[in-house]
Amino acid sequence: MKPEILLLEPMMPEIEQQLDAAYTVHRHTPSATLAATLGDAAGRIRAVATGGGTGVPDAVMDILPALGLIAINGIGTDAVNLDLARQRKVHVTTTPGVLTDDVADMAMGLILSLLRGLPAGDRYVRAGEWGKAPGPTLGRKVAGRKLGILGRGHVGQAIARRAGAFGMPVAYTDLRDLNLEGYRFIPDLAALAADSSILVVAASGGAGSRHLVSRQVLDALGADGFLINVARGSVVDEQALSSALEAGTLGGAGLDVFEHEPVVPESLRTSPRTVLQPHRASATVETRLAMGDLVVRNLAAYFAGQTLPTPVI
Repeated sequence: MKPEILLLEPMMPEIEQQLDAAYTVHRHTPSATLAATLGDAAGRIRAVATGGGTGVPDAVMDILPALGLIAINGIGTDAVNLDLARQRKVHVTTTPGVLTDDVADMAMGLILSLLRGLPAGDRYVRAGEWGKAPGPTLGRKVAGRKLGILGRGHVGQAIARRAGAFGMPVAYTDLRDLNLEGYRFIPDLAALAADSSILVVAASGGAGSRHLVSRQVLDALGADGFLINVARGSVVDEQALSSALEAGTLGGAGLDVFEHEPVVPESLRTSPRTVLQPHRASATVETRLAMGDLVVRNLAAYFAGQTLPTPVI
């Protein structure tokens, strides 16, 4: 008999075909209860495949007594209780490396879209207003603008490399000075924001980083400053961000992630100072296939009793 797994988030069709070939897959949809999804299979589920945003809630782990692996299709682990997983001796894997370039590309795309007003120009042309109505307001120059990065992991470093092509001086903050040649380390986040024209959030989520981008940090970034978030919505105080945008004390925000996804505050959805995406920085065919392949490999290794390719715990 095939091993039984629980799939909490859809994956690429090619990846799901591989899962179906190797396992009995119980697919959970938001419209169904987990009890309805699993029926009498809860005690036989040995692995869960999920996304970084969905993770595996404690209540789900609690009803899966045979659980041994959580395979995350992403790099975030903040939606999984790692302490509980360790206590239960449940392995957790992610898909590192393969999505770095796409997330960094999204950060640069949000910068260009926000500062150059690309969405407004697109709407203007599509509406047939070109030559008939005043055009969108002038954008802001991107090249040479000072960039600050919160979090200098793989994604942060990839963003810095791309910023170099735009002649942007780059400074960063992290838990420690990484002694990166050509990049200034500023230990205080508010000081980094005050020194930057654009602040990019590329830090991990979780309790330790919740609301690191506070009202104080947004005030330091200022009315001519711009915030970009391609990390986790929880890193930014969303209420403070909404207030700053409404008051005009922040120049604008480009956001791929939100604090309570998929719920996005109306103030952010209607603001002329925002460019928004539905958490899709890694959403390219190539990267989603590569991520899915890592999920498949981690599952196969676990069930074969082999070393996991990309373990977190």
